Amino acid sequence: MRILHTMIRVGDLARSIDFYTRVLGMKLLRRQDYPEGKFTLAFVGYGDEAAGAVIELTYNWGVSSYALGDGFGHIALAVGDVYQACEDVKNRGGKVIRAAGPMNAGTTVIAFVEDPDGYLIEFIQEKA
Repeated sequence: MRILHTMIRVGDLARSIDFYTRVLGMKLLRRQDYPEGKFTLAFVGYGDEAAGAVIELTYNWGVSSYALGDGFGHIALAVGDVYQACEDVKNRGGKVIRAAGPMNAGTTVIAFVEDPDGYLIEFIQEKA
């Protein structure tokens, strides 16, 4: 078994695709409209779905926002340089909500950014 994808519901599919592709550097892997169900699925990631997990962006037609609740935490991404990744996100119009630095009670360097729907994405410094 392996993890295939994580699904999140988004209120504006074009805005979300722009964030994940332009701001975070992912690729739009596939997109499919389902007119009978009134929803669209778009899959984004850093590589082929056969090789790694991706994110499924689900847009339910006519729904512009969701209550995120308190059960979901975040999506984590390994990055080579957390400080530079935060600067790149800011320069591309993204929102850094926790600046790069050591985690609370630890030494691993992390940061958090927020996607257009309020989902948190954690950057974790890759180990050398």
